Amino acid sequence: MVIDGREIAKGILDEVKSAVSGLHFKPVFCDILVGSDPVSQSYVNIKAKTAEKCGMDFYPAQFPESISQEDLIKEVVRLNSVKNICGLIVQLPLPEHLSKEAVLEAINPEIDVDCIGEKNLQKFYSGNPKFIPPTAGSILQVLEKNPQGIEGKKILVIGQGFLVGKPVSYLLKAKGLDVSTADKDVKDLGALARQADIIISGTGSPKLIKAEMIKPGSVVIDAGTAESSGQIMGDVDFESVKDVAFAVTPVPGGIGPITVAMLLKNILQVALNKTA
Repeated sequence: MVIDGREIAKGILDEVKSAVSGLHFKPVFCDILVGSDPVSQSYVNIKAKTAEKCGMDFYPAQFPESISQEDLIKEVVRLNSVKNICGLIVQLPLPEHLSKEAVLEAINPEIDVDCIGEKNLQKFYSGNPKFIPPTAGSILQVLEKNPQGIEGKKILVIGQGFLVGKPVSYLLKAKGLDVSTADKDVKDLGALARQADIIISGTGSPKLIKAEMIKPGSVVIDAGTAESSGQIMGDVDFESVKDVAFAVTPVPGGIGPITVAMLLKNILQVALNKTA
């Protein structure tokens, strides 16, 4: 079974759109883009169009790759105060001369809807989250809709990056589930993976997970993205794995659309708090 991320995302976005229509103002969302990388630009465009379809306003903020760290931080501080701003994120990766940590820390935690600033991460990992990180939240959405259920299943999370592996491992362990973690370079990854009922991979290594590495009938969630030969590819060798797994998410069209929907859900949460 191929898991249709667009269909799951549509259900979330319909709820967001309905709630936004009942607000007395239009929430504003801004995704800062530094440089002109075509892949990053396409991601920003997707988020902008989706936000606008939900009744939100998208505030464009694109800066040259040569911008200094000091100037970029000044722009972030300025954007924190845009009227009706309910979500401010930075499109990663940033050019090498910029400190990701310093730029992200300049975002007001109240509108850090990606949940990657230090203050919101501390709240998240202390069990008192202001926001659920969108990619981790999207993976939970898929697991909750898994007809096989997740209780009693052996779950393997491959990769412990700050956007995918680390937060999703934390969320699953907090639910009392049987979660193991592994790095993509671990010795005999295949042996570990074959023991898992559910595999979640977010390493950004194209076709890392092959059919012979998974248990027949398992659920495989591909949360990795990388550019290869001009194409966006996932961690999973989709064509071979889909014939062995019970269910698998494709790339594109799997976790990606749900992540955008969960991001907009966080923006809606900020907007609702403004009206409370």
